[in-house]
Amino acid sequence: MKRGKASTVIGQFFVLIFGIVMIYPLIWMVMSTFKESETIFRTAGSLLPENWTFQNYISGWRGVSGVSFGRFFWNSFIIAGLSTAGAIISSSLVAYSFSRGRFPGRRLLFVLMLGTLMLPAQVLMIPQFLWFNQLGWVGTYLPLIVPSFFAVHGFFIYLITNFMNGIPRDLDEAAKIDGCSFYGIFLRIMLPLSVPALITTGIFSFIWRWDDFLGALLYVRDVSRYPATLALRMFADPSAATDWGAVFAMSTLSLVPTVLIFFLLQRYLVDGIATSGLKG
Repeated sequence: MKRGKASTVIGQFFVLIFGIVMIYPLIWMVMSTFKESETIFRTAGSLLPENWTFQNYISGWRGVSGVSFGRFFWNSFIIAGLSTAGAIISSSLVAYSFSRGRFPGRRLLFVLMLGTLMLPAQVLMIPQFLWFNQLGWVGTYLPLIVPSFFAVHGFFIYLITNFMNGIPRDLDEAAKIDGCSFYGIFLRIMLPLSVPALITTGIFSFIWRWDDFLGALLYVRDVSRYPATLALRMFADPSAATDWGAVFAMSTLSLVPTVLIFFLLQRYLVDGIATSGLKG
């Protein structure tokens, strides 16, 4: 027993050391936001700043090209929020059809949906751009938001389908006896019981869209419509000295929404991934 405890302590110690090594760059970036911008790399070996300052946050929040960084944050919230809502609504509908629907070709469609998980997004980048350009959507948020309302994320469909498959079908039969229709069962039975999977979908969708740089780079043209990810690039001016303090400060603030969402909803995240049905 003592030997087992010792091995557990040793294992946890190495996990702690490894965790500190992995998170150190993030800690260094956060602490660098409180250093004077011109001293950040000159004192890179020191974690704590010599002279604490909040000037990096002040100058970074002023933004670039006359646009406040608050506007960039708001743009990111619009894109990520609407995309997340679309992903949850469309993916849950398609997942319910795969889980409870009985129609010809259902298994084939499910296999094809799984096949999209193996298709790199870069393969579709050029065809999608040409398509959205023909629609006149380039320069707007539509290419970043509208596809989410059509269940384009196979991972979310697979996740919610597996969760719904674990919900006893006896509940469906009881609901039918009470007069519920196919869609009534979805709204009154399946959705409330699938909350962990739906929240997990929402977390992943929000984080992926919030951190999306390439999509915004392809489709957003107007500086005032830039999301935070694209706005951070504008602080790096190749023709002048880069204000690294402002870059690190705004990068730190950009992490806050996703970190808060993760810690506030991590219980649902674990349940949504680990649970394949109801616990008896």
